[in-house]
Amino acid sequence: MGTVLKLYNTLTREKVDFKPIDADNVRLYVCGPTVYDFAHIGNARPVIVFDVLFRLLRHVYGEAHVTYARNITDVDDKINARALRDFPGLPLNEAIRAVTEKTETQFLEDAKALGSLEPTIQPRATDNIAQMVEIIEKLIAKGHAYQAEGEVLFDTKSMADYGQLSKRNLDEQQAGARIAVDAHKKSPGDFVLWKLSDENEPGWESPWGRGRPGWHIECSAMSGRYLGDVFDIHGGGLDLIFPHHENEIAQSRCAHGTDVMANVWMHNGFLQLEGRKMSKSEGNFVTIYELLHTEKFGGRKWPGEVLRLAMLMTHYREPIDFSVKRLEEAERLLAKWPAAEPSTVAPDATVLAALADDLNTVAAVQAIHALAQAANADPAQLPAFAASAALLGVLPVKAEVDEAVAEAVDALVQMRLEMLKAKNFAEADKIRNDLAAKGIQLKDGKDAATGERVTTWELKR
Repeated sequence: MGTVLKLYNTLTREKVDFKPIDADNVRLYVCGPTVYDFAHIGNARPVIVFDVLFRLLRHVYGEAHVTYARNITDVDDKINARALRDFPGLPLNEAIRAVTEKTETQFLEDAKALGSLEPTIQPRATDNIAQMVEIIEKLIAKGHAYQAEGEVLFDTKSMADYGQLSKRNLDEQQAGARIAVDAHKKSPGDFVLWKLSDENEPGWESPWGRGRPGWHIECSAMSGRYLGDVFDIHGGGLDLIFPHHENEIAQSRCAHGTDVMANVWMHNGFLQLEGRKMSKSEGNFVTIYELLHTEKFGGRKWPGEVLRLAMLMTHYREPIDFSVKRLEEAERLLAKWPAAEPSTVAPDATVLAALADDLNTVAAVQAIHALAQAANADPAQLPAFAASAALLGVLPVKAEVDEAVAEAVDALVQMRLEMLKAKNFAEADKIRNDLAAKGIQLKDGKDAATGERVTTWELKR
């Protein structure tokens, strides 16, 4: 194994050589969705970023030697509120199940449409309540948690080095998300591990009464159960550093008596939409489903591979401005890449080197484009391009087209050529975009004999 990965570790604020705890069992955990609503485009970024990392780890260490866990949060006060709103006639447990199952199914379909592999494990929070209770019991026994006013809270001052990930001074911190600052807390930064449920809320029996877990304890329980008390890499969005990831570290380390929870912490940057922070109240908000299936953004549907490539054209740690212009740029790039069958040759060294340098997908895309140009000129170069593009999850695959569909596309292509001759560029562009939304890429050229414009097409799916 000659490839050495360099990864930026948020915990140490430096790029380090990645050394797995066990090269035969490399373990990655990423915080997944809270399934109360369809995932927005910002949620797509960690899905895509850590899918690239998963692919890279599998290439370096072998598919059988990498475990990727991405959780599903299916117990949360937002879920309760959505269930009461959308299914007022159902018993609460049934309403919650209706919300979470529908939303989880859509999230998984969205992730697949974005070209992401399925994680090795996708644990649901509600399947790990016993593990959460066990950790809380350990924290109480070790003096790191206490009961007050129907809640079990983590005592942040019981941990001498609390705040290492976010580099926050404990005395300056505000209370964690999802709970108010109440008089029953020993310190404002103390956060809920368990809270009692009333008859109209979901709950599970525990030593502290019928209740439900706090947000942070869920990931500590699931990562510990499936990856161990200490594992290799923990990932998520930049917004999760505090309080979520900081509190995960506190719970896990104090319960298990370890120096770290994960050796490397990786965080993707924020996403803006057309230069502004996404906000439902301002109408500047779009879901993955809407991008894929409706004409809400840019007046058209966007193929999953275009969304994926547009996301990877910015380094994962940098902020990204997700725009129609960026999507069009990604689409034009993909149109220049040849469709190919999956390849068994090794990815090109330039692509591998780029990804090994803290997932430098910007350099990787540039290298893949050069390989695409070489393959267009010489079909013998196609396998190297295919293997490299597949490593990034952006390999255009030629699909079979039946005769009726082919005739319909040919007619539209001819219509577009007529529009171009008539200088009706807006209508010509609309035809191209409509076909692109269906995965049909057009390539313009000139007839060698006559010099006239000719257009070929292929279906990439």
